[in-house]
Amino acid sequence: MDTVKRAYNSTSRARQAQENRDRISRAAHDLFVERGYGNTTVIDVAKAADVSPETIYKSFGSKAELLRSAWFVMFRGDGQDETLYDRPETQAVLQLPDLASRIEGFARLTAARSRRSAPLLRAIEGAAASEAGARDMLTTWHARLIDVAARFARSAAETGQLAIPEDECRDIMFAMLDGHLWQRLVVERGWTDERYADWLAAQWQHQFIAASERVPGS
Repeated sequence: MDTVKRAYNSTSRARQAQENRDRISRAAHDLFVERGYGNTTVIDVAKAADVSPETIYKSFGSKAELLRSAWFVMFRGDGQDETLYDRPETQAVLQLPDLASRIEGFARLTAARSRRSAPLLRAIEGAAASEAGARDMLTTWHARLIDVAARFARSAAETGQLAIPEDECRDIMFAMLDGHLWQRLVVERGWTDERYADWLAAQWQHQFIAASERVPGS
């Protein structure tokens, strides 16, 4: 019983610690978006999260690591160390045998994730010229994007329905995944997320699938 109790307490403490990290990360996200990464201090975040600066340094180590945590918490929805590509909702889409349906599902996930990540991405890009932490975050983000694009292209090729070379599919996906198209069409031109997802899916289906293999209307 003592062993079970210790295990329970350990799990409870770990969960509480992660919840506190996520709460601090969300406070940091809001300040980075509102004020800019360069204009936000750890003290500012500590005040917003109602913790001490020491707590933030103990939990994250640096402002740059706090930025990374804020990014992934908002992009993934939580601070769990599991990429969105490997999570059940994405894997469920990638298990669809029909490439057209797989593309449609992935486009909808992309639209939803662009909405979550776009505000902070704009702030990071604005700070990258003068802030090393922001530059490093962009480098990490671009590396993650090319990895996702490559893995999607590989899975598309494995269906036998991909009409273009796998590396070309990868590069097209990479160019369209970073959220800039979503920003232009949804934020600046007033499209809905649903309209954007439909358009994105149609573009990918047209590029990736032979005309004889496409579903009607794509």
